[in-house]
Amino acid sequence: MNLERALLYPILFRPEVVEARLDEIRRAGLVRDVPNAWQISLGVLRMVHRVLFRSETIGTCADHAVRPTLRARLLESRPLRFPFLLREHAVAPLDFSGLLSSPERVIRHLLGAHHDGVQFVYDLQMLSVHPGKLEEALQRARAVVEQRDPRAEWLRDLTVYERYHENLLAALEAAVRGDFPIPDHQVDDPDISFLAYLAWCARQPASPADTARALVGGRFTITDGALAA
Repeated sequence: MNLERALLYPILFRPEVVEARLDEIRRAGLVRDVPNAWQISLGVLRMVHRVLFRSETIGTCADHAVRPTLRARLLESRPLRFPFLLREHAVAPLDFSGLLSSPERVIRHLLGAHHDGVQFVYDLQMLSVHPGKLEEALQRARAVVEQRDPRAEWLRDLTVYERYHENLLAALEAAVRGDFPIPDHQVDDPDISFLAYLAWCARQPASPADTARALVGGRFTITDGALAA
């Protein structure tokens, strides 16, 4: 095993799965420049930094109130919420890019884990690679909103905030039509858009050696990635 391959495992855990997903993205023509596994690993490190130092951007809501149920009020506490998200398979703590997750896991994530604003666009763009999966997610979200899913109240409380599933349903309806609406100022944000995440990764050094040279030369940081020369 060469050095680059050895470095991928502690970051991506299953780099062969990530590479298979990247092949799917390449075949689907989702983006012009598909990053390699090392570049994805740099994107993962950026997301780890986000979790550690910008955690207020994950699982919170600026626009809607907490649901009035006791369960939702308790689950507003993110540490208390976390084990329930794990049990629901709504989060995958070692999968920071989402590329290790199956379409089913992505759908469970959308239905059970709160996304603020238009953050769920990242996952919708991921699902668009898999034929029929956006439509499946649409039907499942609609079943929650219309109270036809027997677990609707639980999923509503698990996502904590009012109108989450209604907003998700509207976004899925648009996505099925091929529209992934994102405000102009967030189009290039790798936290919001999977396409922007792939583009960010594709701009990064292509190997560990290139990354080391960029670090030494002051042309790369984990938060901002490759810097203009």
